[in-house]
Amino acid sequence: MNDAILTPQKQEEKISRLYVEAVATRLGYAVSTFEPDYDGVDMGIRAGGKMRPAIDLQLKATINLKGPIDESYRFPLRRRNYELLQGDNFRVPRLLVVLHLPRDKNQWIVVKGDGLTLSGRAFWLNLRTLETLEETDKRKSVTVQIPKENLFDDASLRELMDQARTGRIE
Repeated sequence: MNDAILTPQKQEEKISRLYVEAVATRLGYAVSTFEPDYDGVDMGIRAGGKMRPAIDLQLKATINLKGPIDESYRFPLRRRNYELLQGDNFRVPRLLVVLHLPRDKNQWIVVKGDGLTLSGRAFWLNLRTLETLEETDKRKSVTVQIPKENLFDDASLRELMDQARTGRIE
């Protein structure tokens, strides 16, 4: 009997939140979620210390991350999301985080006697420096290239927060 309420897409979305929250929590950072997301931001992360840095995130999850090709993964992003993340007019830096999940849904979260395992790897991208889409450009989505070295993990999140202290992430 299948009595699931959430569609696989909604499950992917929830797991992407869990993944990011687990990484942030491990570092002692505070996490805020925004539901529904009206402004292209699903989650915010805040740190302590000097300048109280913050970043805002648009989260995506997929079993179909293409690549890596030329050291980058390809991900089709809806135009609206692209435009909300693109540009340099935000006080808090905004990033895209894409969680690549295993094809086998049963591997996404595994609970055993000795613990819980969350599978997948997330990658981040700063769209600030990418091209602005022209009004005449009628594409409904834009394929972005996420460098494979942009793994979203403890080390990268700490570095992103250090950069966010300046208000900009390169």
